[in-house]
Amino acid sequence: MVSPPPARVLPLGICPVSLRRLVALAWPVIGLNVLQVLALAVDTAMLGRLPDGGTALTGLGFAVQLTWLLMVAMIGLAVGAVAFVARAYGAEEHERVSTIVGQALVLTVALGLLTAVLGNLAAAPLLQLLGATATDLDAGLAYLRPLLACAALNYVGIMLASLLRGVGNTRLALGVALVANGVNIVANYGLILGNFGLPALGIRGAAYGTVLSHAVTCMLLLGWIGSGRVPGIHLPRRWPGLDLAPELLRVGWPAAVDVLVLNAGFLTIIGLLGRIDPLAVAAHGIGLRIQALAFVPGMAISRATGALIGQSLGAENREEAWRILRSSVALCFVVMGGMGTLIVLARDPILLLFDVHPGTALADYANEWILLLGACMPFVGLYIPCAGTFQGAGATRTSLRINAVATLLVQIPLSVVLGMSMGTFGVWLGFPLSFVVKVLWGAVEIRRGAWARLGARA
Repeated sequence: MVSPPPARVLPLGICPVSLRRLVALAWPVIGLNVLQVLALAVDTAMLGRLPDGGTALTGLGFAVQLTWLLMVAMIGLAVGAVAFVARAYGAEEHERVSTIVGQALVLTVALGLLTAVLGNLAAAPLLQLLGATATDLDAGLAYLRPLLACAALNYVGIMLASLLRGVGNTRLALGVALVANGVNIVANYGLILGNFGLPALGIRGAAYGTVLSHAVTCMLLLGWIGSGRVPGIHLPRRWPGLDLAPELLRVGWPAAVDVLVLNAGFLTIIGLLGRIDPLAVAAHGIGLRIQALAFVPGMAISRATGALIGQSLGAENREEAWRILRSSVALCFVVMGGMGTLIVLARDPILLLFDVHPGTALADYANEWILLLGACMPFVGLYIPCAGTFQGAGATRTSLRINAVATLLVQIPLSVVLGMSMGTFGVWLGFPLSFVVKVLWGAVEIRRGAWARLGARA
């Protein structure tokens, strides 16, 4: 009797089957993230056509920044839910998946309603704290009020997409996002500019169009999942209770704080640059937009990694979890390294898209930041699969410790010290150096293997 051939293994111990699973789960997430960026770009383009376009765009900028800060708790809750549902799905505990889905949705709606009330009450002082002037404040509030009032719609859509990722289905969320983005474009074209016989509501119209797209997302995802046509996931048939809430929050809160720490690092950079030259702040803003797009594929791979790691550990298949991790690190390193090379080589054409011409002071600052960002990308590609692994395994405190130390004790102090001697280059240099620390510490934690033994279950 002839023995079956062993599974083919690529260099570095990468399994082609695991790599294909990872790519299949990650590419729709990339599309979903691009659509999210596109939705904001559509709002920006249409608001720029208004007579008071400058004020509207400034108000939108402040409003989006505040919306992101208020989203932190939701991000943490989604991370916890994915870790739990992936574990249950991998263990083929379908009733438990349903229970987790129900409890996660109840907590999401409660968080959305809380955000609607407290967010609207605190919106004005928070915008002023961010630096909004009287005119900018009015524009920002006009956009924020409807968005915050209907925050539950946005949050439920985010949670459902996250839960689908936990059971290995990312294509449905992408398909729904394509439809919702179409609705958003048409609604905004009518409500912002007054087309199709609709009133021209300006920046409030942008908010109403966005809320409508969130409602469409919720309706389609809930309808599809509720119909029972999505393998591995369905809505609970009765009140799910909230007995898992403490465990969901236990896994989720470090992920939420993780995001706050990351933002603290960026805000510190902005503050330091502003003391050197306000023009450097503008260059940093351009760099952040480039970074947001460049990070999309890596973050998608990281999220897919988390879901597959959770499923493998739920099935008590640690070998597959290690194969997924190795494939993720290799794929992410190649992709992010390639993105870094691309943005460095194409930095002048990219800056021209922002109407920044070579030879200007703004272009010099932006080039400086892009070069450092490009150099940082391979290190990002090595670390974020580790962060996704920790999240998928429920070891969110590990990723929080790494990020907190690297940001608060390495990046920020280095940016301050180097900024005093090297100017803007020194301020920005702290960012890639912090990722060197993250990679080294992440590698140590991965090799220890505690994440592979940690359960994300109650």
